[in-house]
Amino acid sequence: MAITAGESFQFANIAATTAQFQVKGGTYLLTVHATFGGGSVQMQTLAGDGATWLLLGTSITADGTQSFTLPPGAYRIAIATATAVYANLTRVPA
Repeated sequence: MAITAGESFQFANIAATTAQFQVKGGTYLLTVHATFGGGSVQMQTLAGDGATWLLLGTSITADGTQSFTLPPGAYRIAIATATAVYANLTRVPA
């Protein structure tokens, strides 16, 4: 029997912070490939005030991955001067 992630957010060749998106919650893997040139990519979550974005994990400054256990809510991927960013946030099957 195949198990599928059921939830994945894919961003191709971007250079600006994404619009917010809603996750269902669970364990997620973020993979990032980009031209960093001193820039960074980082996950953010929307605070309870509905206006403030909070940093999650550490800034990614080279191609790599980070895993997160996320509650349901609003998230985005923040980009600081990196270009040609390819980022995928995928729910890991339990």
